[in-house]
Amino acid sequence: MRIGPHIFDRPIALAPMEDVTDLPFRVVCKRLGADLVYTEFVNSEGLVRDSAKTKKKMEFLPEERPFGIQIYGGEESSMEGAAQIAESFEPDFIDINAGCWVRNVVGCGAGSGLLRDIPKMERIVRSVVTATRLPVTVKTRLGWDSDSIRIVEVARMLEQAGVAAVTIHARTRDQAHKGVPDFSWIPKVKAAVSMPVILNGSLTSPQAIRQAFEETGCDGVMIGRGAIDHPWIFREARHFVRTGELLPPPDLDERLRVLLEHLSLSAEWKGERKGVIEFRKHYTGYLRGLPHASRVRQELMQWTEIAPIRDRLHAYFSWLQAGGPLPAEDVLLADRG
Repeated sequence: MRIGPHIFDRPIALAPMEDVTDLPFRVVCKRLGADLVYTEFVNSEGLVRDSAKTKKKMEFLPEERPFGIQIYGGEESSMEGAAQIAESFEPDFIDINAGCWVRNVVGCGAGSGLLRDIPKMERIVRSVVTATRLPVTVKTRLGWDSDSIRIVEVARMLEQAGVAAVTIHARTRDQAHKGVPDFSWIPKVKAAVSMPVILNGSLTSPQAIRQAFEETGCDGVMIGRGAIDHPWIFREARHFVRTGELLPPPDLDERLRVLLEHLSLSAEWKGERKGVIEFRKHYTGYLRGLPHASRVRQELMQWTEIAPIRDRLHAYFSWLQAGGPLPAEDVLLADRG
């Protein structure tokens, strides 16, 4: 598949997720095999009002390429201005969020709220396409609810408006993240348009991702929540899609290395205190399935500096690697060394 000058072979992308796909997390996922990465949701109103915090979301490192900035909004003029500002950061493409389901986004006519007014959605998309020389992509849902699924019509409209690729979260807005995604719409969309179609929705294992490629004919897939719990999914899925062989899970050494690499990137990018605090949501994924993980995670949440966290994690993983009997609760990691 092609997006502008970029050619991909069944790419596996990291989904844009608010409060998750910041620069440190994107870099980790890119290093672990993600073919495409996106910013968090970037508010078009914040951009045109020159919000420093909003602009910070668009900063990225060269190693993240190909890289997309995702913008959202419900007003043509703001989205047009936001596209021009986003272009000045020199990403590889700009993505329009037409899929976010949360109330404060759809309430202002943005995100999946655009699916309630397809003519308005078309006007906004055309304004963004016209405002930038970069390829424009769109991420959307099947429809607002089960009674208003118009994804084939929407996909045709997007292609005619000049969109380079569409990502479809195969649920409706009223489903949010609940229920089973309906992948049966993807072949219908593929038959209706010539632009690449990327599939999103509960793709949390290499087996599910390969099955999605084989059964839907999609050109690429996008992973969201599955990457939060296990960022190695990109490497594992790419290998399984191409070879049919499952890679072994990361060993303890790699788990610790990637965890600390991610934590260090977060502190470096945001400042130590903020970076450590905002990293806390990632402990669950990195420690999932390990003995006493819950107790260790609770202990790590107490600190706002990297040094004691690093010491505790080294002690914990050393104990895991020793393979001895489980210690009593009151002596687990009692010595900081």
